[in-house]
Amino acid sequence: MTTVRSTPLSPQEARAIPELAGGWPLIGHLLDFQKDPVSLLSRGWRERGDLFRFRLGPREFVLFTGPEAHDCYFRAPEDQLHAKDVYQFTVPIFGRGVAYDVAPELMAEQVGFLYPALSEAAMRRFVRIMFEETWQFADALGEDGEVDLPHAMNELTVKIASRCLLGEEVRAQLDAGFAEAYHELQNGINTLGFFFPNFPIPAHRSRDRARRKVEDLFSRIMAERRHSGAPADDMMQTLMHARYKDGRALSDNEITGVLLTALFAGQHTSAVLATWTALELQRAPSYLARVRDEVQDVYREAEAMSFESLKSQVTLEHAIRECERLHPPLILLVRKVLKPLHYKDYILSPGTLAMVSPAVSHRLPHLFADPDRFNPDRFAPPASEGKQHHYALISFGGGKHRCIGEHFAYMQLKAIWTVLLDRFDFSLDTEFPEPNYGSWVTGPREPCRVRYRRRPQASIFR
Repeated sequence: MTTVRSTPLSPQEARAIPELAGGWPLIGHLLDFQKDPVSLLSRGWRERGDLFRFRLGPREFVLFTGPEAHDCYFRAPEDQLHAKDVYQFTVPIFGRGVAYDVAPELMAEQVGFLYPALSEAAMRRFVRIMFEETWQFADALGEDGEVDLPHAMNELTVKIASRCLLGEEVRAQLDAGFAEAYHELQNGINTLGFFFPNFPIPAHRSRDRARRKVEDLFSRIMAERRHSGAPADDMMQTLMHARYKDGRALSDNEITGVLLTALFAGQHTSAVLATWTALELQRAPSYLARVRDEVQDVYREAEAMSFESLKSQVTLEHAIRECERLHPPLILLVRKVLKPLHYKDYILSPGTLAMVSPAVSHRLPHLFADPDRFNPDRFAPPASEGKQHHYALISFGGGKHRCIGEHFAYMQLKAIWTVLLDRFDFSLDTEFPEPNYGSWVTGPREPCRVRYRRRPQASIFR
């Protein structure tokens, strides 16, 4: 737990926050950060400890590293550490009146509307969809060939997420324009857009056209549902029935924005984590064999994929968890300090941008033995390294801002690789890829192509 003082720390008593050496006039550490942010921030932790400051251009940042620092960061109230100003680049994507364009209390209401659509009962329905979509995807691959793995995982997770979360009508529109529009929205997240979200570049103009297309599509679907009265059991229908505390219904624009927020929160990160999982398993053949043995054991008894069968696949789950540790899709989480924030003998001033880095914290040697090695067994008893502190792993955030889609993501990844590893043998055509830090969600640097060949033994599912 964070150090607690019996009396508040005064500004006169506060120590100066250690500064990372090596910055340049005017630009600070911007060049090194753009090249390899994780190396820069890891050096900062080694040289300056669990709290240090650095500059990117004119802005000052402070990095919190390690469970004690994370505890301070994630427990800070919304009026002290705030995300809204930092994530304004999402407003053109999600739309006005939702997410980071509204007060925290209203955003919390909007997120709360999503909980029924992610309940255990919903998850049980989703398993069938996850299996069917992955099975159809595997059928389309044929007997052998080569695929761009990040592209393939993005395509598959869009199909699964759109059908589970947005509804059958949206899934049916994937090839008729939704997939292209969603891709253009994804391209709207870029480095320039982080600082200047409305700067008139081609990617932003395409993003804005895509946002209008998606709202038109969703509005047509909602109008048809209201006209027909046909029941639907998905997130869109949940939001159509939802009411704010003041009794007001959500507008079509708000429903579109909340749905896009949910989709972005889980789909792209899931696609990236699915990709890293496959890559790590390919260079760990002994552990891959254990994953396949587990599939055989589970489905010899279960016969069909279910919520319970996926939960029982702990060997595969530990592999995914280890990939989450080694390759967190979001390498940085950022908040703006609104009120002075105290940590140990330091005070962060208002206006400072405070961040945590899963990519740095997940490789701390005092938390994870041999931290650069792929070792899924670190999450199994007796080691259970992920349970030594509730902020040891922070890929899905922490505190009240922890991602509500974590269980959906794990169920989806387990369903995908249960089917694909049962059907195919895979091999990486190139050297193990480096991370692509040019993207907000950090996947492998491309090209990242894998070869696949149908396994000679019959699938256990058929």
